[in-house]
Amino acid sequence: MPPPPSDRPAPLLTTAVLALASALLLALVAGEWPPLVAADEGIAGTAHRWAVADQGTTQVLRVLTDWVWDPLTMRLLCAAVAVWLVWRHAAWGTALWLAVTCALGTAAQQSLKAAVDRPRPEWPDPVDSAHYAAFPSGHTMTATVVCGLLLWLLHRCGTGRVVWRTALAAAWVSVTGAGLTRIWLGVHWPSDVLGGWLLGALVVALAVLAYEWERGDRRR
Repeated sequence: MPPPPSDRPAPLLTTAVLALASALLLALVAGEWPPLVAADEGIAGTAHRWAVADQGTTQVLRVLTDWVWDPLTMRLLCAAVAVWLVWRHAAWGTALWLAVTCALGTAAQQSLKAAVDRPRPEWPDPVDSAHYAAFPSGHTMTATVVCGLLLWLLHRCGTGRVVWRTALAAAWVSVTGAGLTRIWLGVHWPSDVLGGWLLGALVVALAVLAYEWERGDRRR
């Protein structure tokens, strides 16, 4: 792969903003801030009523969350791209960076779940079920990390406009859909999903900064 132009690294300011926003949300969730809890309960309750009333949409979203936007599916996609990078471009360093970032994102996600230990929503008539603690949403964070990394790699390669726009649309649908589906199915609070988006974006930003700094040091 050609070296990226100097204006492409993730800005430090963006990374700092993501870190601050993630830390603030984490503090509010861990501290059970009443306005946040009330907003979560109100939105989740409305979404659950819609899910119970519209079984057709609910079944479609269950398939998407279990097979398309499932964390395992996303990690397999990431692994497939890493293998392709080695096979077609002998890009061992980039492939390792991709795999390690995904692994560290998963470790951070599970560590936060254990540390916060937030209960999931409970309903008398659930439409789906999930395991482990609620914050952050694993589906949302994994989709954000994987799609973010793959988009950055495509951008770095200077891919064509049609391919870029198609990939951007697919990533946007996947990241947004992965989060909203978890709220609709009643297995996450809205702030769990927001946390998955913020923390996933932070992982991508930090990974890109580390990649660019390492490459910059190597070229000196």
